[in-house]
Amino acid sequence: WLEVGQRDPVIGRLQQQYAGLRPVLFHSPYEAAAWSIISARRGRRQAMNTRDRISEALGERFTVAGHAMWAFPTPERLLTVTETSDLGPMRVERLRAVAAAARDGALDADRLRAMGADSAITELQALPGIGPFYAMLIAIRATGFADATPPEEGRVLAAAQRQYGETAMPDHAALVEHSRTWSPFRVWATVLLRVSEERTAH
Repeated sequence: WLEVGQRDPVIGRLQQQYAGLRPVLFHSPYEAAAWSIISARRGRRQAMNTRDRISEALGERFTVAGHAMWAFPTPERLLTVTETSDLGPMRVERLRAVAAAARDGALDADRLRAMGADSAITELQALPGIGPFYAMLIAIRATGFADATPPEEGRVLAAAQRQYGETAMPDHAALVEHSRTWSPFRVWATVLLRVSEERTAH
């Protein structure tokens, strides 16, 4: 990873600026997929509240340091999810599809890792409501891939333009070509670029 920063001074500078930063992983591809459905086109706080309500209704209760907490429900329990004020029929249908896929082993982390990042991202898009962005989130943020093609995402492209001092925003093909210098840590380098853009925006 440090050698990537030596090959690419921009990544090297970001490594120093955000020392030790790594992508934080979801507990499982199943929970990442469920989060993708819950959070789509919603604010983070609203999505977290919805997830917590689902957990309290269908998940297992346990106590940590004297505080009651609820685990996200197992796939078998999530299959019983019903419509609520913040879960319309389409979102419920998609959550049940995620639960069924997990129950049947399609979201097993070892299975997805064995497929390779790009193949896993393609397959995950067969789930209802999971497009390229969320498929990448599930594959990358729940299986631990460190190397995969950067997403075609405006924030990443804007970060590349800013960090590399380009006069115009690069297209996705140009970024993919440049990212070869980041291998085998293209995911980690992309995360640094994305974080740099978020921090700059804030």
